[in-house]
Amino acid sequence: MRVVIAGGGSVGRFIAEQLQQTGHDVTVVEHDTTVIDRAARAGEPAGVRWCAGDACELDTLARAGTERADVVAAVTGDDEDNLVVSLLAKQEFGVPRVVARVNNPKNEWMFNELWGVDVSVSTPHLITAVVEEAVSVGAFVRLLSFEGGRARLAEVRLAPGSPADGKAIVELGIPRDATVVAVLRAERLIVPRGDTVLRVGDEVVVLVTDESEEDVRRLLVTPGAG
Repeated sequence: MRVVIAGGGSVGRFIAEQLQQTGHDVTVVEHDTTVIDRAARAGEPAGVRWCAGDACELDTLARAGTERADVVAAVTGDDEDNLVVSLLAKQEFGVPRVVARVNNPKNEWMFNELWGVDVSVSTPHLITAVVEEAVSVGAFVRLLSFEGGRARLAEVRLAPGSPADGKAIVELGIPRDATVVAVLRAERLIVPRGDTVLRVGDEVVVLVTDESEEDVRRLLVTPGAG
């Protein structure tokens, strides 16, 4: 997979290193030449190409090989830049998948398909979700949004009294536009099937849409648990 990462800060370099180590072709675009020089002297991330220039400019993205990219990740520390990069990647280069970092949670509403964003990642919201997941049993916790917020991953740790306790997934009547994607039980990952029986204490990860979220919440969450 060819990946172009806009932003050579700590986040961009970490992502680049992880992707390169798993065999992907990675190019990092960075406007600050001192950052590139420092990375070159350190040899980090190993095997990653650097492209000097402003990722908000078409010629820079072209030099980075964006027209051949399978994914563009806009992860600079500036939300405006990330939106511009996302829009150019989608509209000018037809990149199939665009992922954008949200620095200010108040800007998250803009990171949608109108700006070319397929997946937005808001670190503050992710941290909030992780904290909620750690302390909330029975609550419906949103983890990650896709498609401009119209679809999202969520998790419920089944509490006593959950309508799903003791039922097979096929018996729950989950809406057609939602699905159970994973079940974590006693630190073991279960790939769910229709005959998988859910139990109290299971961490159930679901993919839902705006239309199906409330129905899925009703099927999994103990009444009154939130």
